[in-house]
Amino acid sequence: MLQIRVESEAAMARLGAALARQFRPQDVIALTGNLGSGKTVLARGMVREFCGRPDLAVASPTFSLVQNYNNSAGEQLWHLDLYRLKAREEAWELGLDLAFSEAITLIEWPEILGDWLPANHLKIDLQFIEDSIRLVTLTMTEAWQNRLAAVLAKLHSPETDHDKQ
Repeated sequence: MLQIRVESEAAMARLGAALARQFRPQDVIALTGNLGSGKTVLARGMVREFCGRPDLAVASPTFSLVQNYNNSAGEQLWHLDLYRLKAREEAWELGLDLAFSEAITLIEWPEILGDWLPANHLKIDLQFIEDSIRLVTLTMTEAWQNRLAAVLAKLHSPETDHDKQ
């Protein structure tokens, strides 16, 4: 587990972009936290980096439930928001099995999935500290730790100012 203090929306988007550079097909990223904690801002940074389009309009999938994106290499990223689902079976009806097997799957409100969430997922929890400041906690397997080591080292170097990167 690793905790990162993020002090602005811009810094949250940059964190998302930095993490997304390490994503591969079949990765599952689970975003948790209260309403308004920054999950969609983090996801937006991830999607824009994945697509290679910093100006891409990235809508929250709160009402559509799923947004699909492709990058120039033909890889897919599925961005899901499961907040409105009442039962985990509803997530399967969205094609979650296909997303898990072929795409990068970014899930807001993954709690409804319970043990259907793959064990090797990257969990990112966002919590309010004050105003625009958030505490981001990454819970990951050893494989994720190895892949993200350089990114996380840069984020925790003493000379890094997370708000001015």
